[in-house]
Amino acid sequence: MNLVKDAAGAITIIHVDEDRLDAAVAIQFKDSFRALVENGAGPVVMSLEKVEFLDSSGLGAVVAARKLLGVDRRLDLASLQPAVEKVMILTRMNTVFTIHDDLQQALEAYGAARAS
Repeated sequence: MNLVKDAAGAITIIHVDEDRLDAAVAIQFKDSFRALVENGAGPVVMSLEKVEFLDSSGLGAVVAARKLLGVDRRLDLASLQPAVEKVMILTRMNTVFTIHDDLQQALEAYGAARAS
């Protein structure tokens, strides 16, 4: 599972550099996510622009990632592909997560500078 960590001010950005987030990679995704955010503070924005497929296990992994952050840290999602956005809407996860059209919009919502 290839996750890339970046930052914009106090915001941690996690880029999911995979085309699928499914049962085959869900556990590895959670472990990689935990390793990248465990010592951080502040909100996390997860960019899903490369993810073209998300199944129930992948969705469960994203929800688990949110829970890993605890109650003091937010997890927003950005740059969802149409198929992933459809899953979020059908499961009503769009009411649980703040979803931004793109990474820049997410950063602006936090008043952060442009992503590098």
